[in-house]
Amino acid sequence: MSLITEDQVVLDLVGADRHEATRRLGERLVASGRCTDLDAFLGDVRKREETMATGLPGGIGIPHARSAAITEPSLVFGRSGDGIDWGAKDGPATLVFLIAAPEAGGDAHMQMLPKLARALMKKDFKAALAAATTEAEVVRIVSAEVELDQPAAAPAAAAAGADTTGAAAPAAKRALNLVGVTSCPTGIAHTYMAAEGLENAAKAAGHTMKVETQGSAGSTPLSAAEIAAADAVIFAHDLPVKDAGRFAGKPLVDVGVKKGISDGPALVTQAEQLVTEWDADPSKREAAVAAAAAAGPSGGLTSKVESGASTGTKIRQWLMTGVSYMIPFVAAGGILIALSFMLAQIALGEQGPIEIVKYGLTAEGKYNITQSFSAFSLESWAGLLFVIGGASFGFLVPILSGFIAFAIADRPGLVPGIVGGSIAATMGAGFLGGLATGFLAGFVARWIAHWKVAKGVRGVMPVVVIPLLSTLITAGLFITVLGRPIKALSDALTSGLNNMSGSSALLLGIVLGAMMGFDLGGPVNKAAYFFATAGLATAGTVADAPQLKIMAAVMAAGMVAPLAMALATTIRPHLFSEPERENGKAAWLLGASFISEGAIPFAAADPVRIITSSVIGSAVTGGLVMMFGATLRAPHGGIWVLPLIGNFLLFLLALVIGVLVMTAIVVSLKSRDTHLAEVDASATV
Repeated sequence: MSLITEDQVVLDLVGADRHEATRRLGERLVASGRCTDLDAFLGDVRKREETMATGLPGGIGIPHARSAAITEPSLVFGRSGDGIDWGAKDGPATLVFLIAAPEAGGDAHMQMLPKLARALMKKDFKAALAAATTEAEVVRIVSAEVELDQPAAAPAAAAAGADTTGAAAPAAKRALNLVGVTSCPTGIAHTYMAAEGLENAAKAAGHTMKVETQGSAGSTPLSAAEIAAADAVIFAHDLPVKDAGRFAGKPLVDVGVKKGISDGPALVTQAEQLVTEWDADPSKREAAVAAAAAAGPSGGLTSKVESGASTGTKIRQWLMTGVSYMIPFVAAGGILIALSFMLAQIALGEQGPIEIVKYGLTAEGKYNITQSFSAFSLESWAGLLFVIGGASFGFLVPILSGFIAFAIADRPGLVPGIVGGSIAATMGAGFLGGLATGFLAGFVARWIAHWKVAKGVRGVMPVVVIPLLSTLITAGLFITVLGRPIKALSDALTSGLNNMSGSSALLLGIVLGAMMGFDLGGPVNKAAYFFATAGLATAGTVADAPQLKIMAAVMAAGMVAPLAMALATTIRPHLFSEPERENGKAAWLLGASFISEGAIPFAAADPVRIITSSVIGSAVTGGLVMMFGATLRAPHGGIWVLPLIGNFLLFLLALVIGVLVMTAIVVSLKSRDTHLAEVDASATV
């Protein structure tokens, strides 16, 4: 049966207030037999109104509720000549839709709201309703835009059973029990935002879902009982799922983590389709269990490289695997060295950072920290932190190289990759040498691992033959052929960075800032971040090395978008939907913590305006930080590592300017369409 009929159209709606007008609309449902208790239904509508007014800018009212008094999903349309106050700030509503759904009506309620909201964004739709002269015309206009995806199950349909040809009536969609796992390389923002996106999408579709977030804060694993009861599984991850074998035998949707943020409803739909297919063909479940058993146990070190991905995507995934394992070493070493410089300056004055670099494990005299350390000396503590931080930094290139090789060849790539990276670091080839040895070691190890050998040799291949030959080939080629030209290239790059000043530094900062603001945690953003963190490995212990300026520019630029959106939703809240205003509150902390992904919900809803604003604001901040000469040795942390930032007042000034620039652009662009976000808000409440 149609959502709306001619009997459910009131072209001359009147009422002293919105409650009286709602009663007049509700009476049409009683007359059509779709409402069994008008007062009970109106009570449910009023409860919804008390939670949040359903009047929207542009003269729209959308009162709605689920109610046990409603027998089937329904719409009632009312048009008021003088308008009725429905709680909107810009004036009364002239077009009113009463949305009624059965209490146990599945997702009908959540289907009608978004579809009606999208229709109301169209000027032609509203104009046609305002100009309609007959009830039939209104029914035609509304039905063309708002229909349920599939008919709700009705007693009449069930009684009909099958037609004369024996075809059964469509069955109602059943509620599913879903589980999922989310993860990303850094385990910070994407992981948890994807989980929220999936859970909200499942709820909107009438299902239940629980997500295991394998993030930096650890995770609470799904229980065996929860997995066993699940109808389907959704993985949204950029790192492999830990202990994925737990989910064997379940229909599985497997995508990258950003899909979980932006395409949650589509993923839930895919899961529904898989459940339907598996129910119809049980052999698919048996095949999945067999495949999982053949793959063996999972766990331990992981890398997320998709077998069917393009070459460009695989290269990025190989690189990001290396970077993800390198970052903890960068963070530990960089922060410890920065703290050592701070303490040294307190203890020894301006010459402290220069003096402290003389400390070491094998240095002579008082600079040998193993012999001269005193718990009561600030200089000793500074020296201790410097030595430990330097030791952590010493692993950057080997770890980067080793885990790039690991991503390419799995465990056989670790030994040649780490050894090759260590040789590259010793030869002074820097992170470029680490990249070269990582890729070389990975491909050599994978090539040897695929040799067809006699059964007697297979057992020693992983522990003797592959590491021996791959290490010999990788290290030998780098020492004799590749090392010197790569070192020369690395020296040229370092020299170029050291000579940067004025316009060249400003231009680099602008480019890196724009990259950080472009896709907010995506490939372009990660490329700029990788350039900055890899540069830390070559910065050494020089306090004002250009690589440290690049890191400061990248981090400041990455903080702009979420902070700007938080500010925009605070100063001009009416330009944003209710969910966006809630996201804006969280974006303060995310932006302050250098989590660019805090702006993703805004960019997903309005990509052109938000990304344009983000690129400009972030570019301004990146360029200013480089021009001001602020430095940073920590690869992450935002305001929490503010004491470690050189020229931190100028760093903050550049950040504030970029945030204000982006905020001004966002507000200016969104002010041209004030009702759009409010309609979205109603659709998600």
